[in-house]
Amino acid sequence: MMRLLLAALAAFATAALAQDYPNRPVKLVVTYTPGGGADTTGRVFAEALSQAWKQQVVVENRPGAGGSIGAEVVHKAPADGYTLLLATNTHIINHVVYPKLPFNFITDFTNIALVTNGAMVIAVNAAQVQAKDMKELIAMLKSAPGKHSYASCNVASPHHFGMEMLKHAMNIDALHIPHKGCGPAVSDTVAGHIGIVIATLPPAVPFFKQGRLRPIALLSEQRSAAAPDIPTIKELGIPELRDFSLESYYGFMAPPGTPAAIAKKVETDVLRIAAQPEVRKRLENAGMDMFVLDAQKMTALIRADHEKYAKAAKAANIRAE
Repeated sequence: MMRLLLAALAAFATAALAQDYPNRPVKLVVTYTPGGGADTTGRVFAEALSQAWKQQVVVENRPGAGGSIGAEVVHKAPADGYTLLLATNTHIINHVVYPKLPFNFITDFTNIALVTNGAMVIAVNAAQVQAKDMKELIAMLKSAPGKHSYASCNVASPHHFGMEMLKHAMNIDALHIPHKGCGPAVSDTVAGHIGIVIATLPPAVPFFKQGRLRPIALLSEQRSAAAPDIPTIKELGIPELRDFSLESYYGFMAPPGTPAAIAKKVETDVLRIAAQPEVRKRLENAGMDMFVLDAQKMTALIRADHEKYAKAAKAANIRAE
């Protein structure tokens, strides 16, 4: 009887806590630098959640170690809902290539919801690289193995993973130059320091419009509403790439052990905001596509992608650098 009473009291206290949540500012940790898909998603949702909750949601950029530094900050945070992680599938890849992380990304965190997909694009410096499409780019790389390099948004990011998978599929070579975010990777390519970049669309789109970068192809399953004229790799008719696709998605997680009632409140509010036309328009205008999954479906996708990335890493011999 006493155990039942204590359980009932604990449930009541948790429900009351959730009803009062949040009653002070909430920190949203973004594990990339400003300017990329993660930061864009985080800031749009932080603003909308601040309005909904009448409490400030503060974005804190904590890049480094492929996103693991920021993820560890959230992993160690109190499980009270006041520290959240803007998670990406980069963290799943980290779990594959960094076997000694101090946390288990697949099982430790409290999943909230996925909200956006930043279609990844391969692009080239328009003044320095003559290739105008994927076939020409592949031919260029095959003709001069070891001569060319490419910029990515980080080590063990979906961008790095995608390019290495492409190299493996087509038996081509290019040196990987990792950056601490898509913004710096794009900037270095625009400046002419590197000829090729793979990044999410938001930091690249303005330079497509200026003619300083030339888009080659998207890695995503479908074309992006943010850039509908850019083809996907799999639609180009290259036999080795007919099934090639990779996404870069973003969503919310909380520390391990976050009370279910608080996690559910955050999930409900995030999903409601993701359905708002003005929020969707802002994100799409910034180069993001909506990719909305609740906590249950998010969990299933993370586990399935973990298995897929582990197989791809082994096949293409992708390792942390």
